[in-house]
Amino acid sequence: MIRCIAIDDEPLALQQLASYVKKVSYLELAGTCQSAIEARKLLEKEQIDAIFIDINMPDLNGLDFVRSLDNPPLVVFTTAYSEYAVDGFKANAIDYLLKPFDLSEFKRAAEKVKTQFELLNASQVSQVDEDDAMFLKSEYKVVRVNIKDIRYIEAMSEYLRIYTTTLARPVIVLLSMKKMEERLPAVQFMRIHRSYIINLKKIREVSKNHVMIDADTSLPIGDIYKETFNAYIASKFLAR
Repeated sequence: MIRCIAIDDEPLALQQLASYVKKVSYLELAGTCQSAIEARKLLEKEQIDAIFIDINMPDLNGLDFVRSLDNPPLVVFTTAYSEYAVDGFKANAIDYLLKPFDLSEFKRAAEKVKTQFELLNASQVSQVDEDDAMFLKSEYKVVRVNIKDIRYIEAMSEYLRIYTTTLARPVIVLLSMKKMEERLPAVQFMRIHRSYIINLKKIREVSKNHVMIDADTSLPIGDIYKETFNAYIASKFLAR
């Protein structure tokens, strides 16, 4: 599923946009926002793959909002003004919908989002090889990462930050958490939060709501992941 949000300051337009999203089987509506400021807060809390955003909005217009994002999701602009089209594509938009648009036009834009999403998620990481390593496309180069060296993985919008014991900086890759989970060995890695996957062999300490990784990194345990994580910890207790 492609998690997306709809952004428009006009309530009726936002309602229609949201209804279109719900009619596309591979799109999941994670939220609706009536301003760029509201959308920014949602992006900070949730992992979002795509946004459908109006350009003409008060306070901060859609173009400026997208340009302000460090790692923007896939973007489709919606507007009643055709003169914004060139600027929209300069902002690396996947598509541009001119209001009023119907469901068939929206579905064509959604298909472009789906195609780009699948390309990005299929090409950014290799399979784990026989040496227990993977190759990641990061910042215009390919980086080899040994599985055993991964400390934890953090989701930032549609990007992942992969922290290792051997590299001073995290490896940043355009990839979904779901795709990364599928590539990592389940016996060694576990998702403990919507934003974190940890290497179980790197756990140093566990409290009620946090896991200490190595000596200085404390990560939260999400409510929906607690039962599975606690069961794993319980299985490792030394019986009397």
